[in-house]
Amino acid sequence: MVTTKPGPEATLVLTRTFAAPREEVFRAWTDPEALKKWWAAGPGFTTPIAEVDLRVGGRYRLGMKAPDQELPYVVGGTYRAIHRPARLVYTWVWEGTDGPETLVTVEFRDRGTVTDVVLTHEPFADAADRDRHTAGWNGCLDRLAQVIDTRVA
Repeated sequence: MVTTKPGPEATLVLTRTFAAPREEVFRAWTDPEALKKWWAAGPGFTTPIAEVDLRVGGRYRLGMKAPDQELPYVVGGTYRAIHRPARLVYTWVWEGTDGPETLVTVEFRDRGTVTDVVLTHEPFADAADRDRHTAGWNGCLDRLAQVIDTRVA
């Protein structure tokens, strides 16, 4: 049996600040209609699937469709911890692949009228897989910022 010890390439950590109160940012991550507005990796992507059973042990499914694809990329998992409005922990596995299950932890840090979001996604098999997810998450977080900015304007 071969075992590997996770190195720094196994973990993705992103931090973003959003111009909205923590409860609103938390809701954007947990409300299906809100997720459809921002959960997509880049320009032209849409989110035709957003299903959320927000309880420990509940499942979620999110699907993003690239502009040049017929079928969406679908990810799903199970909520492991929910501490409204401070923290979410959930598993992550892409449907239709034999990829491993990973874990996403999202912390919502209150700073009055703004919220810092710290996203940790781990473990990845290698740096290439981590970097692909980093690009996707950055695209999603960019879209979330646009949705929040539009609301504020």
